[in-house]
Amino acid sequence: MSHRLIIQVFEQYQKSRLQFVQTVADLATRPQNSEILHNAGVMPMLRSLMLDTVPSIQQTAALALGRLADQSDNLAEAVVKEDILPQLVHSLASQNRFYKKAAAFVLRAVSKHSPDLAQAVVSCGGVDALVLCLEEFDPGVKEAAAWALGCIARHNASLSQAVVEAGATPLLVLCLLEPEMALKRIVASTLSDICKHTPELAQTVVDNGAIAHLAQMILSRDAKLKRQVFSALSQISKHSISLAEMVIEAEVFPAAFVSLKDPDDYVRKNVATLMREVAKQTPELSQLIVNCGGLSKVIDYLGESHGQLRLPGIMMLGYVAAHNESLAMAVILCKGVPQLALCLSEEHEQHIKSATVWSIDQIGHHTPEHAKVVASANLLPKLLELYMDASSSEDLQAKSKKALKNILQKCTHVPALEPLLYDAPSNILKHVVCQFSKVLPHDSKARRLFVTSGGLKKVQEIDAEPGSALQEYINAINSCFPEEIVRCSSDNTTTSVPIWFKLDSVKKANASGIRIVKKKNKKTTQYCPVRF
Repeated sequence: MSHRLIIQVFEQYQKSRLQFVQTVADLATRPQNSEILHNAGVMPMLRSLMLDTVPSIQQTAALALGRLADQSDNLAEAVVKEDILPQLVHSLASQNRFYKKAAAFVLRAVSKHSPDLAQAVVSCGGVDALVLCLEEFDPGVKEAAAWALGCIARHNASLSQAVVEAGATPLLVLCLLEPEMALKRIVASTLSDICKHTPELAQTVVDNGAIAHLAQMILSRDAKLKRQVFSALSQISKHSISLAEMVIEAEVFPAAFVSLKDPDDYVRKNVATLMREVAKQTPELSQLIVNCGGLSKVIDYLGESHGQLRLPGIMMLGYVAAHNESLAMAVILCKGVPQLALCLSEEHEQHIKSATVWSIDQIGHHTPEHAKVVASANLLPKLLELYMDASSSEDLQAKSKKALKNILQKCTHVPALEPLLYDAPSNILKHVVCQFSKVLPHDSKARRLFVTSGGLKKVQEIDAEPGSALQEYINAINSCFPEEIVRCSSDNTTTSVPIWFKLDSVKKANASGIRIVKKKNKKTTQYCPVRF
């Protein structure tokens, strides 16, 4: 009888421990309970329960710790301060698969918050233990370990290097061959986190054959997997020409273009990001994307997207156009300029506007023909408005000013230049006047329109310092017209009053594009311009 009572006491104690740890694990799922549990001293209790002789209690205690650490960095720091990590890592090698998944969850929950907490996991040997878990047969253990390694690697290059040096890369690449979709997603994400920091880390992933396996997954029907696959390929491509070429050699394009129509927003965004990272490397890689029909696909994507989703597509057009005038013209021919103009008018985020202005600059600064397309889209007044708007960020103002200057220096399209005479500040106005001084001497039609529209009169009203570049441009413009026309404009003479010309000015007036007619007086024949 006494033997049974003693056994019952121990059984009751075990049931109580299990009930306690299960209750704590349930309470830890709700963020509002986390601080209360911490203040009640739950951490040392869970630490002791992780050493329990009953496996289910150990596993549940680890699960509860992971849930608490996942809630906030303060609770994750409490886990580190309680010296729980070394105990957790030590037991990883000998415990069953359920405990390993729970322990990997704790390491992930701690390391995700900050580089310092991730370093604490590395310092206690957590990376080596997680790499060993990648060799487990159970895919759930592999997934938990790969996820934790990704949370460590994402913070900085040194932590990512620690993951690589522990031998994780080849095992992660092998995991891509597993049939479990969830495992593939996590592994692709972890490889992306490793690659993003330095060319050397990306090269390590590539050397283990990751590109070929990732490229085979781009047509998967699983949207979450495609997100991570395109992200990983983007992180590889961004570092160097050689890495981008290796991605191209895997025949990612044009197959990836199909995913620009994917229902998942982030799949589309990551495809556009991949195209941007490849296109920015060399003119040849940009040309390859153009030849595959990528430009029109990206422009369609911009028309169907909004906000942050547009950003990589906007920048991709800019990178393509920046290489040379031929590629910039390809962007123009694919109707890229009207789409960028639409993005500029629709988007409200300053950094998206800045990227759009930069891309417009890359298209318009090559030749007068390129500048004319940008000017004809009525973008010059918009750029001026963004530059002068006090609410624009410093970056947006700087990019708008640079774009205006670069495009104006190539622009010879008079109808687009003239409105800027009335609104532009002096530092922009000098570029506008400079272009008129280049165009008017060689274009009689432009000279005539310049007078009739009031442009010449406006130039006379500009207050330029004697000897300045602006004054020289004004003098060059004035020299294109007869003195009487210039004086008329300077004296604010109304355009409805005939101005009598001297005979020696007639030829110059005709050369200036101003039509002169004879007016017979009683004694002499004089000349005046047709009313303008």
